Amino acid sequence: MELQNTVKEALSALYHHPDDAVRMQADRWLQDFQRTIDAWQVADNLLHDPSSNQETLIFCSQTLRSKVQRDFEELPSEAFRPLRDSLNTLLKSFHKGPPKVRTQISLAVAALAVHVAGEDWGDGGIINWIRDGMNSHPEFLPSFLELLRVLPEEVLNYKIAVRPDRRRQFENELASGMEMALNVLTACLNINELTEQVLEAFASWLRLRHRIPASTLASHPLVLTALSSLSADILSEASVNVISELIHYTAVRNLSEVASQMPLIQVIVPRVMGQKAQLLDPSKDEEDVKAIARLFADMGDAYVELIATGSDESMMIVHALLEVCSHPEFDIASMTFNFWHNLQIILTERDSYVAYGNEASIEAERSRRLQVFRSSYESLVSLVSVKVEYPHDYSDLSREDQKDFKQTRYAVADVLIDAALVLGGDATLRILYMKLVEAVSCFRNNEHTDCRPAEAALYGIRAISDYVSVVEGEVMPQVMSLLPKLPHQPQLLHTVCLTIGAYSKWLDAAPSGLSFLPALIDILVSGMSMSEDSAAAAALAFRHICDDCKKKLCGSLDGLFQIYQRAVIGESAFKVSAEDSLHLVEALSMVITELPSEHAKKALEALCLPDVTPLQDIINQGPLVLGQKPARELTVHIDRLANIFRHVNHPEAVADAVQRLWPIFKPIFDLRAWDMRSMESLCRACKNAVRTSKTLMGVTVGVMLEEIQGLYKQHHQPCFLYLSSEVIKMFGSDPSCTEYLKNLIESLFSHTTCVLTKIQDFTSRPDIVDDCFLLASRCIRYCPQLFFPSPVFPSLVDCSMIGITVQHREASKSILNFLSDVFDLANSSQGKGYLSIRDSVIIPRGAIITRLLVAALTGALPSSRLETVTYALLALVRAYGVQALEWAKESVSLIPSTAVTEVEKSRFLKALSDAASGAAINGVMIPIEELSEVCRRNRSVQEIVQGALRPFELNIVPVS
Repeated sequence: MELQNTVKEALSALYHHPDDAVRMQADRWLQDFQRTIDAWQVADNLLHDPSSNQETLIFCSQTLRSKVQRDFEELPSEAFRPLRDSLNTLLKSFHKGPPKVRTQISLAVAALAVHVAGEDWGDGGIINWIRDGMNSHPEFLPSFLELLRVLPEEVLNYKIAVRPDRRRQFENELASGMEMALNVLTACLNINELTEQVLEAFASWLRLRHRIPASTLASHPLVLTALSSLSADILSEASVNVISELIHYTAVRNLSEVASQMPLIQVIVPRVMGQKAQLLDPSKDEEDVKAIARLFADMGDAYVELIATGSDESMMIVHALLEVCSHPEFDIASMTFNFWHNLQIILTERDSYVAYGNEASIEAERSRRLQVFRSSYESLVSLVSVKVEYPHDYSDLSREDQKDFKQTRYAVADVLIDAALVLGGDATLRILYMKLVEAVSCFRNNEHTDCRPAEAALYGIRAISDYVSVVEGEVMPQVMSLLPKLPHQPQLLHTVCLTIGAYSKWLDAAPSGLSFLPALIDILVSGMSMSEDSAAAAALAFRHICDDCKKKLCGSLDGLFQIYQRAVIGESAFKVSAEDSLHLVEALSMVITELPSEHAKKALEALCLPDVTPLQDIINQGPLVLGQKPARELTVHIDRLANIFRHVNHPEAVADAVQRLWPIFKPIFDLRAWDMRSMESLCRACKNAVRTSKTLMGVTVGVMLEEIQGLYKQHHQPCFLYLSSEVIKMFGSDPSCTEYLKNLIESLFSHTTCVLTKIQDFTSRPDIVDDCFLLASRCIRYCPQLFFPSPVFPSLVDCSMIGITVQHREASKSILNFLSDVFDLANSSQGKGYLSIRDSVIIPRGAIITRLLVAALTGALPSSRLETVTYALLALVRAYGVQALEWAKESVSLIPSTAVTEVEKSRFLKALSDAASGAAINGVMIPIEELSEVCRRNRSVQEIVQGALRPFELNIVPVS
């Protein structure tokens, strides 16, 4: 009683206390209470107590449902019947509501049925038990119908802590009881006020997809009741759900399945097609129109294989779907988008036609189908292209609504691409160009122009750019001629700029392309001056133009430099952000790449100058100023240099540039090694230079590595590790670099392992962990001759064992991948010579590593890491065979049989054994995944398993 009163007081505080701190404290206490064994009895008592208020009833019903789902194993076996009887009483007590409470009790009974096998339930199993209850107590039908609705839904509810075997068994029990369940539901159709509930339950049973013959369903009273409601004045939501499920139930994925489903298809399709007129009926309620549109969309998705044959009957569905697509509400029109995409795939991909035999037959059938659907896709282009038009009040919309509108435009762009794949890009372009001409002619002579229709048409033209032929010579020259004549309204200019960039390959290939470039580049310059949005679009377009038309633009480098310098120096008229200026850097870098070497060096110097000068000025002001400058004042320039080194593909010129710039880089390294942002930016610049210049960087690389090796000891910046990783990749196999690379990796790894000595260190510095083990994997691949004989190898393995259970995703992945690379060493031609060294390190630690991996698999790491952990464990088993299987056997034998049965353990070990014998990973995954699921099925079991494997104690035990 005392605990019951405390629960009531805590709920009162949670819902009614004015103090946030008190409410949070009450919430925490109630959550902790729900995990206790006492919660069973307290929740049950309060639910049976007539004085409990609605807040108490809702909380206690949720608690009881949660306890049955997750913690049923806490109860002794003899507690099942009293619990079932109590839930049955509650189900009857709340037959009139509150609905939330009734639903929670129904879910609790359903979860109990998942736990308890049919033969142990008694009364012939759960469905028979429900039927008997309905016959004995017809006054409680609403509660039993709710239970019948939720029962099949629980098959896929993984919150219910049952073993996979029992889940499959439960599904089979429901499948064998399906006929009885439908008979019970049919009997309830006689009570008009229950029809909606009956049909919702029927829809739920259909989702199980257990095959009742289509011929049986075609004349089933439940099906006929749902279909007949389509003619009613008020559309029943439950009927729509049933018909939707029936449509998916009869879905055909290949034409050989059609005959078996046809009896039901022939009943459904005419009834749904009969609702076509209502789609555009203005007197119809929008929700009803949405429901009817959903049924047409469902038919399109389910019968797309049939529709793709292009028969007269299927074209009736296509025309109805075009009517759905024409609806002014985007939420309704977009229901069909998935259909148009799937139909496009079937029409265009060769695999759809293999049954037609030889190439001539395949091509003939493909051409026939494309011709049949041509007019439909042409209509589709016209219908959807207007849906991207900006609303009049766009600027007044909330940020969230503006974001939603952008998603709308992306969705329409995808549909236009589908159309272009069916019609061809050039044909789709012609339709959209006519829309553009029409829009432009409307505002040419009008001072108060509405640019929105022109912008919408141009957005469509931009969307299909990848599918328009680069030799298209009819429409594209007219589009390019029209662009300079369009008004510079912000949204229109933004789209004009993006369109110019999208057609950069056409501009390069077209005979007249060069003649358009000056006017188009002028538009981009205007875009850079209009607004931040248009400047971003213009900078991106400038990059595409310079990338694809670089040969044409080599002679115009001075003009391009002027644009670049004005934007980078930050002229007041230009609105290019520092981030978008990187596009301009890349643009000029790509043009410079096309220059001969002697000209490229000078051009590269000029390109670097706007960023080198301000950096040199800061350094000239002395160490104090350099050390105190905000990072952004340095990184804005270093990031541009990094992009130059990445995109100017003249290795010698870049190597010379870095050597000249080293006197600027070195003081930044020396005086700002504490500053992560500056170091990351500088290391990225050096990494890009190494990638571009490769071995030509030799002299500077030595100085650079010496610098970061010294600084890492003091500052432990992770970017020093990833820069070293790039150097290892480039120089790892170079004999002349052996000595300094050996010193580098030994220095970096020895300092890192000193920093990472306990799991808390891994948690607090996941960036170092990630880069350290990525570097280690690089060493295995590119310089095993330096890595494995080194004393840092065993230290790194020990370090990985400490951190294997780190929760950070990237850090965890890098550790597990490092271990996998070590175990897979025999697969590497370079690494085979070091197997004996590897084995001398791994075998003494093998039992503990295996136990740690099994612990990670069974709950020490989130289930999202399952694939990476499994790969590491299987790599270990493949490398060490019988020995590793013994380690695995020792590990799983520690798990108590209350948590994992001997059968489940033996299945898991058999899967590992099969993997050791060479079985493919996919073939052994199910028993491994099921062991993981069984061990995570609830908190108590997970604690038992982890308590037995003790990964957090194991990983700090040193190996002698």
